[in-house]
This record gives sequence, C-alpha cells and structure tokens, in this order.
Amino acid sequence: MQPGPRGQSWDIDISGQLLLIEDDERIAGLIARALRAEGYRVDHAYTGPEGLRAATSTRFDLVILDLMLPGMDGTIVLRRLMDLDPSQRVLVLSAVPEVATRVACLEAGAADFLGKPFALDELTARVRARIRAAAPGPAASALIVGPVRLDLKRRMVTVPGRRTWLSYREFALLCHLMQRAGRPCTREELLQDVWGMSFDPGTNVVDVCVRRLRAKLDHPLRIETVRHVGYRFTAD
Repeated sequence: MQPGPRGQSWDIDISGQLLLIEDDERIAGLIARALRAEGYRVDHAYTGPEGLRAATSTRFDLVILDLMLPGMDGTIVLRRLMDLDPSQRVLVLSAVPEVATRVACLEAGAADFLGKPFALDELTARVRARIRAAAPGPAASALIVGPVRLDLKRRMVTVPGRRTWLSYREFALLCHLMQRAGRPCTREELLQDVWGMSFDPGTNVVDVCVRRLRAKLDHPLRIETVRHVGYRFTAD
C-alpha cells in the first residue's frame, strides 16, 4: 500500500476527489460517469462563480475546468484560483483551438490542457496521470542540490537566508532542472516535461519562467544558459 492525500491509501489505482466545472449538462454527465466508473469522487459546478467557490472551499485532488462558462470566464477562474492556491492542480478543457489559449492557460498555472472534442479514455488517462504526479509517496520530501533545498510537498525553495514559495510551473521547472543537475536540458525537453507541450508554441515561455526562478535563487548563474541548447542547473 502507498500513502495517499490526507492519510488515504491505495493499491494500484489511485482514487481522488475531483471538481468538474462544466456548464454543458450532456458533456458533464458523460465526464462524471466515466470518472466515477474509474473510482473517483466527482463534484460538479455549472458556472464560473460557483466553480470558484467550490474550488476554494474544499481541497480537491484535481479541478477539471471548462473555459467557456456562464457568469465568469474559465480563464478568470483559473487565474483567481492560482492566486489563492498555486498548488491546486487544474486540467483545462477548451474548444478554443488557438495555440495562444493553451499557452496562456499553462502559463497561468494549469497542470494540463485538453482540447474539445476529446476521447473519454484520454481524459481519464490524463486525470490518472495528474493525480499520480500530485500524490506524495514514501520517497524524500525534499530535493537538495548544493545550497538549494526544494520542498517537494510545500513547493518552497530555500537558499541561504531566504525561503520562497513557487508557483506550480516554477516548481515543476526547478524540480526538473535540479533532478538533472549538471546536465543541459533542452527547451524541447522542458516544454514537453514541464509544460506538457509536444510542439514549440513559438513563444518564450521557458525563458520567462527561468528569469522568475533565477530571481528566487541565491544567484542568477544557478541556472546557466547553455547556448543553442537550453538550461543547466549547477551546484557550484
């Protein structure tokens, strides 16, 4: 048995408490039935304000958020939720095809993005993957490289004389780099593993996040730029 969130435990399959924010009753019904069949507990909100209230009053393992919502646009719900709880994992659903929308949601803090229409099998697989990634296991609670300590549960980085809270994306990026300390990580690798993008969005999302991280570490060269490649974390 492996320990789960809030003292729960599981064998192979990981159940969890989910919040679905979706105004289309037919789609919401299909999603809720599919996820409940997988063993998840699913709460449902129809509007943006209702969803934001639910997400901030109860701790959910994952929020599944549609973007086109009555009362409050899903992008606003996402931004406000991230402001209140940067550690909350959100999977965005959207029929908007533009790459810019996907990039904006991931930059705002969403853990994943799935375009409509989608296959229920893919949705349940992504939900399962995000909950597994969020679940604290029996492994170490911190990642330490040189003078930098990354708290894996609270998403805080500690350097000499300072402790700083990280956004979800900053945490994911720093964790990726520290786990590969001394080895260059390409932008393509970072986009895939940290942002979940299998393509280059044509923006500087990686560079912007690196700049924010550098400001929170003990010195800017802690994350080195590797010319024509990407970035490397160094303990020196």
